[in-house]
Amino acid sequence: MFSKRIFETDFRTALEQELQRQDMSIRELAEKAEIPVATLYKITSGRADPRLSTVRRIVAVLEPREKNFIAVIAAKFLLDELDNRDIPVEGGETYRIKGYSANSIEECIVAAVWAEKEGALGIICAPILAPIVEKIVDLPVAIIKPRKRTLMEAIETIARRIS
Repeated sequence: MFSKRIFETDFRTALEQELQRQDMSIRELAEKAEIPVATLYKITSGRADPRLSTVRRIVAVLEPREKNFIAVIAAKFLLDELDNRDIPVEGGETYRIKGYSANSIEECIVAAVWAEKEGALGIICAPILAPIVEKIVDLPVAIIKPRKRTLMEAIETIARRIS
C-alpha cells in the first residue's frame, strides 16, 4: 500500500516504486492528479519536497477509494453471496457492498475502523455490535435483523443435533 510505504521509506523512493508497480509514467500521474509535470519531476529528482496537498492528490490517484460502498461486517459465509455486488435501492441509487469478515468482537472493531478509513458510506453489522461500532466510527450504522424463518431454521438445526 503506497500510503503506508511513504512513511516507511522516503517519499521519492515509494513514489518511484509505485509508479513502476502500476506501470504509470510521471506524465500520466501528473495528468490524473492535476499536478504540473515539472512539480513531479522535481519531487522524483529530489530537488523539491511535496506539499501535503500534492501528496493527497498523488495518493488519491495511486490508491483510489471505492465510491458509494456500504460495508457489511459479518462472518465469511454470510458475505460470500454479497461481497462486491452492486445493489440497487429505492430511489434508483446503486451501492457497492463491500464485506469485512470478522469472527470476534475485536475483529469487528478493526473491520469498522478499516471500513471508515476506506471510505464506507455506512456500516451494517450484528445487533450486538452496533452500539460499539457507533461509538468508534462517524458513519451511519444499521443492524442485520434475523427473520423469523432464519430463527426457525436455526432451532431446527439444534433440535436435529440434540436428538
